[in-house]
Amino acid sequence: MPAHNHPTIENVTILSGTFHIGMGDKLDKKHAQELKAGGFFSMPPKMNHYAWASSAAVIQIHGEGPFQINYVNPADDPSKSGSASR
Repeated sequence: MPAHNHPTIENVTILSGTFHIGMGDKLDKKHAQELKAGGFFSMPPKMNHYAWASSAAVIQIHGEGPFQINYVNPADDPSKSGSASR
């Protein structure tokens, strides 16, 4: 998931697999944290972050709604035509 943020708190629990999270304006695998099943992280509102799974993973995202994703680079938004494919 390319760099993005949310207008509300985002909480994520890793239920299975391996998931990576990092803070910043673009995906940087060298500066991310690896989390395995049972791992948890919480992002404050408007904190730019990115994430990816290095194996099949099940995650639970929870927090206050409404949930919204704001991409740092609008070209990364898959809901917009002409966006980069992921």
